[in-house]
Amino acid sequence: MLTSIPKIIRAAELVRSLPLTATVFFSMSVLAQNSYTPPLTEWGIPDLQGNWNIASQTVLERPDRYNGRLVLSSEEAMQFEAMIDTRNEASDAPSDPEREAPRPGVNVGGYNNFWMDPGNRLAVVNGEIRSSILVDPADGKLPFSESGRGNFAADMQMRETYDGPEVRPLAERCLVGFGSTAGPPKLPVAYNNLTQIVQTKDHVMLLAEMNHDARIIRLDGQFRDPPFNEWMGDSIGRYEGNTLVVETTGFHPQESMRSSLTHRFIGSTTMHVTERFTRVSDDVILYQFTVNDPENYSQSWSGELPMSRTDEKVFEYACHEGNYAMPGILAGARRAETDGVPYAPTYGTSN
Repeated sequence: MLTSIPKIIRAAELVRSLPLTATVFFSMSVLAQNSYTPPLTEWGIPDLQGNWNIASQTVLERPDRYNGRLVLSSEEAMQFEAMIDTRNEASDAPSDPEREAPRPGVNVGGYNNFWMDPGNRLAVVNGEIRSSILVDPADGKLPFSESGRGNFAADMQMRETYDGPEVRPLAERCLVGFGSTAGPPKLPVAYNNLTQIVQTKDHVMLLAEMNHDARIIRLDGQFRDPPFNEWMGDSIGRYEGNTLVVETTGFHPQESMRSSLTHRFIGSTTMHVTERFTRVSDDVILYQFTVNDPENYSQSWSGELPMSRTDEKVFEYACHEGNYAMPGILAGARRAETDGVPYAPTYGTSN
């Protein structure tokens, strides 16, 4: 993992310079605009180009504490975001090397908070502060079918095996970014949440900062026949008024599990994802998606997330963990087998 120290410092300074209430209501006023006319490219299509940030404290599935409510009050949002600020301050405090020294058999954890950049605020869409990215089903939960739960459990069990590099998660092997940050659908992760959009007359490129994953969308094209089953799928697009509509299917079979610290879902090779990118102000793209995958879900599911324009640069993502740590991961498993000790690192869970 490689992220930028200046980038983290700039983001932290920006957040700390704004009062919490001002941050929330500024975002609400921007996204509440519904009569916005976006600028056009020189060939007459909505101009979506630039760098956009999808970082958010809003998670994919709705936490149980909200009792199914999609929309939160400003008071609830301020309380939650104040808790996030307090947690970050505590995490940024110097650690005690004597008390927190690694001990045999104890998980040493991952990066410290300095490297994290998940955003400090909840997502706001159409003036509403959202408790989840999911808007359908109405309860904000993934609608797994019985077979889908079985497929999910099988993939999770695979994550606990260490027979060789081929069975390790893709992000651990530096093949694609974790957590579906490149999509589709695109979802926020712990850091490197920028997306660069580049448009031409015939194509659109979506470059995710995480693992420099680039999706090339062919405009007014057809899906490949037979399917190629490539990383991040086969994407075709078209413009409907001011909206870029992207449809994707034909996913790589090893890309079934999408997993991060705050969300996990599974998708088949024939999963069909429809995305809509609508610029609703100079600084915000409304990102909407629908996932249709009868192999794993009892119905389609949909979500919404704002993408915020930023002047920050997309930094190189030098994925050294998979390159240099993989031998250590597998060696640890072999040692655990020799010692007769279960080897089961802990993964993050949703908040």
